[in-house]
Amino acid sequence: MQTPSSHIIVRTPVIDSIGELYATRGLGKKTVLLFDENTRKLFGDAIIESMQRQGFRTVELVVPARETSKSVSTAWKLYGQMIEADVDRSWNLVCAGGGVVGDLGGYIAASYYRGIPVVQLPTTLLAMTDSSIGGKVAINHPLGKNLIGYFHMPELVLIDPALLRTLPSREIYGGLSEVVKYGFIADREFFDLLAAHWSEIVRLEEPWLSKAVSRSAFIKADVVEKDFRETTGLRATLNFGHTFAHGLEKMAEYRNLRHGEAVTIGMVCALFLSHRLGFLAEAELREGLALLARFRFPRGLVRKRFLSLDRDELVESMLSDKKKIDRQLRFVLLDRIGHAFLHDHDIANETVLQAIDDAKGWFEEKKQG
Repeated sequence: MQTPSSHIIVRTPVIDSIGELYATRGLGKKTVLLFDENTRKLFGDAIIESMQRQGFRTVELVVPARETSKSVSTAWKLYGQMIEADVDRSWNLVCAGGGVVGDLGGYIAASYYRGIPVVQLPTTLLAMTDSSIGGKVAINHPLGKNLIGYFHMPELVLIDPALLRTLPSREIYGGLSEVVKYGFIADREFFDLLAAHWSEIVRLEEPWLSKAVSRSAFIKADVVEKDFRETTGLRATLNFGHTFAHGLEKMAEYRNLRHGEAVTIGMVCALFLSHRLGFLAEAELREGLALLARFRFPRGLVRKRFLSLDRDELVESMLSDKKKIDRQLRFVLLDRIGHAFLHDHDIANETVLQAIDDAKGWFEEKKQG
């Protein structure tokens, strides 16, 4: 039986050993490669040439590099291209890109011929540490994000931290939101490492970058292995800050606000909510906020996408989250740094609103400071 992390490979350059890695999983060498336009331009030739040198037969698919690619219409178009290329159940699919490519490609792999193997080759920090791991794959609906999908575990997750050097700083900070989340919910020592070596990680310096990526990926894999279909509440802890974040993303119409940016704001709200409900001590609240204060946002983004929002409208937007039950919001809270839990009991809307106000006040104060 595979261990939670046995299918996760962190290596540079990882693509040059894909043939031997496929052999360890019993995968064939007929592979559909899914890129977005950006990853095709940056990495496509090198990936294809390396795979062909290793004896692979490939079919290439490319989609626009935007969230709207996660749609029924895009999936339908890709199904047609795969059928025309005689792709059958003996093939597998590699998702080479960020979260959009990983989600879309995973969805297609889960549904094509009732399921073919999928391999994730993430190229963003957010994908390397979160979305490529755990087998949740989905497309969007106009009424909500990631509402239509499957549980379809990747056969391999191939992570090459060197690929991150092509990313702008906004993408690095966005990915670090999920990295920091793992420290908050599961590993106090990891939280301390991030606080001590934040500057080196932001600059993508080794060995700190690979340590942060590996630890994040393995924490998520362990949680997923223990609660694959979210039956015990453990996997739900991976959504720390996300209930607020999903509301923010919906109000932004999934444009001009990156997922990681929304999660960072959401974690600030969740810290204040944890404190207001008496679970998180003042000292740990301040410690958590101190790390989140080191994030950098594009100029004006927090004001436009959070501070200027009506708090009641934000809560209403949060109610569209797929993780709610019977229009009751469920929050992941902390009782200490390094330990999260799913709060299943009702929380008064006024308390949630107060936590949002707390977060707004903190962001205002932080800006003035």
